[in-house]
Amino acid sequence: MEAVPARVPARARACVAGAALLAALCALPAPATPTPWGTLALLAALYALCDQVVRRRFGGTFYPVLLAGAFLLPPAAAALVPLPAALLSPVEHPPTLPRRVWRAARPALAVWAAAQTHHALDGGAAVDGSVFPYALLPAGAAVLAFCLVLTLLDGAMHAAADRVPLRRAWRGLFTRSLAPVAVHGLAGLMTAVLWRSPYGPVAALLVLLPMGVSCWVFAQYHRERAAHQATIRALVQAVDIKDGYTRGHSERVGQASVMIARQLGMDDARVEVLRFAGILHDVGKLGVPTRLLRKDGPLTPEERRIIELHPEYGHEMTRGISFLGEARAAILHHHERLDGSGYPYGLEGTQIPECARVVAVADAFDAMTSTRSYSRARPVEVAVAELERCAGAQFDPRMVGALAAALRRHGWRPEVTADEPASGVPPRQRTHGRTTGAHR
Repeated sequence: MEAVPARVPARARACVAGAALLAALCALPAPATPTPWGTLALLAALYALCDQVVRRRFGGTFYPVLLAGAFLLPPAAAALVPLPAALLSPVEHPPTLPRRVWRAARPALAVWAAAQTHHALDGGAAVDGSVFPYALLPAGAAVLAFCLVLTLLDGAMHAAADRVPLRRAWRGLFTRSLAPVAVHGLAGLMTAVLWRSPYGPVAALLVLLPMGVSCWVFAQYHRERAAHQATIRALVQAVDIKDGYTRGHSERVGQASVMIARQLGMDDARVEVLRFAGILHDVGKLGVPTRLLRKDGPLTPEERRIIELHPEYGHEMTRGISFLGEARAAILHHHERLDGSGYPYGLEGTQIPECARVVAVADAFDAMTSTRSYSRARPVEVAVAELERCAGAQFDPRMVGALAAALRRHGWRPEVTADEPASGVPPRQRTHGRTTGAHR
């Protein structure tokens, strides 16, 4: 989280002011420590240029030059490297001043901590003498300090701006940012070593070319991922508009599917696929007549057969979306039952894909714990007990157990997904399927 929010609460302004004050103190040079103004000016100009290019073209941050400054300059001088970039780069959204101050103070504190760590471990001598692999130890420690300070600052701003507990605000920040910062740190070390070599700063610039290519690749990945999210969001919104009684249901099924997948120890790629599967499991309702989705009273057998086509409709609708992978199998089979009495194909046991068995449990759980116009929400404990009662016949016991364990660890907040019926008006009655917890 590099920028402050659009509306800056008093706590967030205090966070910005505190960071700015600390950065100003860090930039005070120590007595008898000469400042290499030439190197500082070159690095500051280079960082400002790289920051402009990377932000405009790739929408990210570029730390190799900052970390090279930590390896080449005294801590106070290194803290000044990001200042020109913060002053020159455009601020897209108001308020301008707090954003610009934060953009200067945040990297200044991080690079100062990195330079202090590098200096304390005598990394300067290793860089000047190109002593490998010994130069890697102080550089690695400096990268850790850099990443840690960024994490602390970003978490503090998140907590101050969004009023969340600090522990929650910091959760996962360090681990997510460490790998990319470490890659930037290695490039910064190579830049610093070449800078001190007989070939000078010009040779050091060559290190930044492959880093620029890497930034482009990551930017393309994030743009593709954003396109995926936009595609899914559009489909879910279309379903929510058509079947307003289950608004928000798809996102919660995706969340519950992720909880099950993580409890089962699935890797991140499969967790993401299951999130997609949960979110899109009912996309086939776009092919079902709206009058059936919103019908008062029970469905006729013929109407139920039409409703039961929605998994096949969803499978066909998502046929050309390659990034969904096995999520399409979950969309097709999430209404199958272990005893073979489900639909659309009457698969049983392990014939049902694992991802579909996950989504089936998540789907039924949210249906039971959400208040809708035609049914009241059940307590989480009651819903889990019902899932356990139906395990082995309707649901995979392994998936039910994983959801129960995840709920004990993390809890659940069921939401109202439709307006409550008006006082004195009985809720709509629908047929919910052959077992408790099933739904359309």
